[in-house]
Amino acid sequence: MLNVPSQSFPAVSSQQRVAPSGQSRNKVALKPGHSLMDWIRLTKSGRDLTGLRGRLIEVTEEELKKHNTRNDCWTCIRGMVYNVSAYMDFHPGGEEELMRAAGIDGTDLFDQVHRWVNYESMLKECLVGRMAVKASSVIKAQPVKKESAQVNGLTLPPPAPVPAVPGTAPLPPKDARPRYDWFQTDATVNIVVYTKRKIPKPGCAVVDLRGGVLRLEVLLGKMSYLLHWRLSDEVEEGFSIHTASLVGKIQLSIRKTVKAKWTHLGQPLQSHDSFVRSKDRDLFYRECTLVSKKDVTRDTHIFCMRLPPGTRMHVPVGRHVYLKASIEGNDVVKPYTPVQETLMPSTHSTEEMGSDIFLMIKVYPNGTFTQYLNSLHIGDSLSISGPEGPFSLRLLRDVTHLYLLAAGTGFTPMARLLHLALQDLASIRKTKLMFFNRQESDILWRAELEQLCAHDERFQVEFVLSEPSDLWTGRRGRVDASMLKDFLDKPEDSKCLVCVCGPTGFTELTVQLVKLQGLSDEEIHAFQG
Repeated sequence: MLNVPSQSFPAVSSQQRVAPSGQSRNKVALKPGHSLMDWIRLTKSGRDLTGLRGRLIEVTEEELKKHNTRNDCWTCIRGMVYNVSAYMDFHPGGEEELMRAAGIDGTDLFDQVHRWVNYESMLKECLVGRMAVKASSVIKAQPVKKESAQVNGLTLPPPAPVPAVPGTAPLPPKDARPRYDWFQTDATVNIVVYTKRKIPKPGCAVVDLRGGVLRLEVLLGKMSYLLHWRLSDEVEEGFSIHTASLVGKIQLSIRKTVKAKWTHLGQPLQSHDSFVRSKDRDLFYRECTLVSKKDVTRDTHIFCMRLPPGTRMHVPVGRHVYLKASIEGNDVVKPYTPVQETLMPSTHSTEEMGSDIFLMIKVYPNGTFTQYLNSLHIGDSLSISGPEGPFSLRLLRDVTHLYLLAAGTGFTPMARLLHLALQDLASIRKTKLMFFNRQESDILWRAELEQLCAHDERFQVEFVLSEPSDLWTGRRGRVDASMLKDFLDKPEDSKCLVCVCGPTGFTELTVQLVKLQGLSDEEIHAFQG
């Protein structure tokens, strides 16, 4: 029996994934009876999905190459080989996408598109065995270059060449590595982290204190610094965090249950005092409680999840979290971007999320995960990860004109970004939102957006409907070059940033059309998931 490695999913480097420029991620319409739930039922039916009658084998490179047809398709992901033949009709990306990895190592292709997917759980009944050689020596799948592609009836410009993946970049020099110290009084124990760099005012620490175990993760751009102890004595659940932004200092103060001097802070646990890239850090989940659900439209709701008492977590603007739930015995994981309870909160602080996380989520009729979410009752729990994603506020440095292009629930990362731009970033002279939806009733926070537009001359919003009623007097259609030409103005003394988010096809087309307007890669950020 092979010793199958256990990995943390969604994958440790998962983001609200952006497919590299030119790589299509369009979904296909699945046949009736081929939903995720149907696949889960099939895997539990007892049917032999590997063709090996329950045996696990070691697979050589030569053997893997033989299984490269539609009805006999093996692929390797992170050194483990799966027979994905039975999964062909269930794959949202279609048979063609799976066949790109037929008979070869598909790890790179998998990571480019949906690395956060819990494939170990979904394909556990398809496991053939382990590669007999290192996965890196197996032939690597290469992205298929297409001459052109069409989205919404429009032809995309040829994609830019995909650069070669560089080798692993070196870690920052040792003197740039954060360090920590601790001190105590009879009543408190205090941990101080010196990040050696300026940090955001609301802080960048995620603290989990539960059962005497303290996990303190400091998010520093693309890097993660982790402190992890089993504390030497009992402490109270409550704690306080003080951040000195300019000097990069974070102090965590915890109250002792019994007033006494400790001889040591505690027993170091896994990955203690480690400084690694955030994408290489295993995701850590905590159980949150559903405390309210508020309707936004007929099928979109704001779910308010409350963090446990021993957790303090700020989700930076533009970042997302992962929700994880066990559905019929399988872990299903999805990314969602937090919003605030209202578009423009009455308090001045744009950053502080408090103890609650608000998620604006559309419930789809055939969406396994969203239907599960919608079935939760007040008081039910759900697992939530820490902040993820590549967006950085450095992108907004010196920006004078911010353009937001959103479709449907692709509006969610724009909501807090819009608030930040109008409340805290004086350098931004103009913020414009073009919001695409099918029907008038689908527009999220329409009244709030119109009210904001009326009260702040620096903000403009335009709604575009693809299936409007006869009474609609606004713009109609889908994103195209003429719309963006009118929307994107670039004064001579300006610095522009265009943010795009929506369904994959919308995002890919829009990014290409924005580039045709003369904006560079550095002036465009695409949120995708």
